[in-house]
Amino acid sequence: MKNKDPKSFLNSLLKFFLVDFLETVVITLAIAIVIYIFIASPHVVVGESMMPNFLNHEYLLTNKLIYTYSEPQRGQVIIFNYSPTEEYIKRIIGLPGDTIEVKNGSVYVNGELLHEGAYLKKSVKTFGMAFLPNNVTITVPKGEYFVMGDNRENSSDSREWGFVKRSAIKGEAWFVYWPLNRFGFVPTVHYYTKNNQIYSILN
Repeated sequence: MKNKDPKSFLNSLLKFFLVDFLETVVITLAIAIVIYIFIASPHVVVGESMMPNFLNHEYLLTNKLIYTYSEPQRGQVIIFNYSPTEEYIKRIIGLPGDTIEVKNGSVYVNGELLHEGAYLKKSVKTFGMAFLPNNVTITVPKGEYFVMGDNRENSSDSREWGFVKRSAIKGEAWFVYWPLNRFGFVPTVHYYTKNNQIYSILN
């Protein structure tokens, strides 16, 4: 039996590794595309409207899967299309059917004072804008949401330009991956009612 030509053997080995490498790249890209389209996508925070909870130029992953089996909830931070070329990040304050009022520097939902101490400093005051002036009550329409930025004095949000349609919501802010000192999951906000007031807690 003749020995294989070393050059031919080397070429076959290189061909095998090249094909294996290309298959791995194609499979990895396919998985990445599926994840990007259906599960999670990156988002960069632009501006200071969500400070101090989300910083300017902070990078996070958006959970796109969550709203395929559940509806957006109060307290969740959502990414949505403000225009065909712009994405916004804001916190949901009002759900469909809720009444929202801003007075005395605070937010009232369905006539009950909303305590936002879980994600806002006690010193933060919320005031009305063009769409929702102070001391005016509005009702959130079906299929729409009322959102605000956490940096209430420096946020363009539903108080200024109105409601967010359900169809515009891309997903929930889920995981911060840059900068590294902010690395981790976004805390979940829950609410409970006591003495006709709504309190927020972090889980």
